[in-house]
Amino acid sequence: MKTRVILLLISFYTSVAYCQVKSIQERLGYPKNAKLLIIHADDLGISHSENIASITAMEKGCVSSASMMVPCPWFPEIAAYAQSNSADIGLHLTLTSEWKYYKCRPITAVANVPGLVNKNGFFYSSADSVLQNATAAEVEEEISNQVKRALLFGVQPTHLDAHMGTVLYRADFLKAYIKTGHQFSIPVFIPRQLEALLKVKLDTMISDKDVIVDNILTASQEDFKKGMKNFYTNGIKNIKPGLTYLIIHTAYDNDEMKAITMDHPDWGAAWRQQDFDFFSGTECAKLLKENNIYVITWKEIRDKITRK
Repeated sequence: MKTRVILLLISFYTSVAYCQVKSIQERLGYPKNAKLLIIHADDLGISHSENIASITAMEKGCVSSASMMVPCPWFPEIAAYAQSNSADIGLHLTLTSEWKYYKCRPITAVANVPGLVNKNGFFYSSADSVLQNATAAEVEEEISNQVKRALLFGVQPTHLDAHMGTVLYRADFLKAYIKTGHQFSIPVFIPRQLEALLKVKLDTMISDKDVIVDNILTASQEDFKKGMKNFYTNGIKNIKPGLTYLIIHTAYDNDEMKAITMDHPDWGAAWRQQDFDFFSGTECAKLLKENNIYVITWKEIRDKITRK
């Protein structure tokens, strides 16, 4: 009996070590040095414009994944779509409300998470305010409740990620975020860059059911000024082996989005229209093929690694 237990332990630890040695490409069934890319649309649920543009970009364009904001007013629309379609849609865990007049509140009773809200009971406008005022316990309760709300709406999230990166910017927030993913067996977006930012060792915080994103590709304010087409074209041409996460925001430059993003040209309505135009056009698909890039989804990661 004792020998059998020892053999089982050796087998278990060998299996774990093997998974850690294997590249993310191999773990997902791709060539060892393959260039993997998730083209990810953020902020679904913020508006009808964001929802329908993102759905179009997923169904007819190159967008492979998206995530919805549970506290936002157009969440029920995108939740209904996610429930009845096979699209790769996760949860964009939301702890901030950055627009001038468009504001959101926590899912949790404000009395239980006072550090997450301003004097008017809304989420703070900036991640910095959350970092200064909230506790990790409040963050964990709120993001867990956002997952539970999505499940109540019939959504089966393919992953969790972070609106404005808020849950990624403090080590105790990050632990709560990863814990929530483990609790619900949902993969979480974890970029390797956090090690330098937070001075932590990610390998000590994750399990063999997690993956770490090697590279992030997303436009800055300067990139927007110079033109999104050039930025995305060059970015795709220079993608390296490993897993790259390309973050975009797809919506129409219409009255609804202009009103939401007023006085906020960065990530505003015009920005989102340019994202939609590029990733819904034929040139994007051509670039991906020419550069031998495998476009993947979080659903693959969830089904082949997190829930294997």
